[in-house]
Amino acid sequence: MGKLITLLLLGTLACRLLTGRWPWQLWAQSERAQDEAQARALLGVGRDAGREQVLEAHRRLLMTAHPDRGGTSDQVHAAARARDLLLARIERSGAAR
Repeated sequence: MGKLITLLLLGTLACRLLTGRWPWQLWAQSERAQDEAQARALLGVGRDAGREQVLEAHRRLLMTAHPDRGGTSDQVHAAARARDLLLARIERSGAAR
């Protein structure tokens, strides 16, 4: 059991030295990237979509997803989450520049 813990600690430290991040930070990035990919697919925008493209895609999606037009409130909420996630990414990348 002690050897397993030692190997786990060494692996964690090796990951930190090689990538500059802890393993759990890499997993969080991976989940964020998957969420963003799903949001882009839902809205039908590309990876390089700007703020206006995201907003326009959200408006187009709401035309079919709104409950008054045959959609459901869950679809509206999913579209809003996708829009917010992509807009947050755009703001983060814009602030980083």
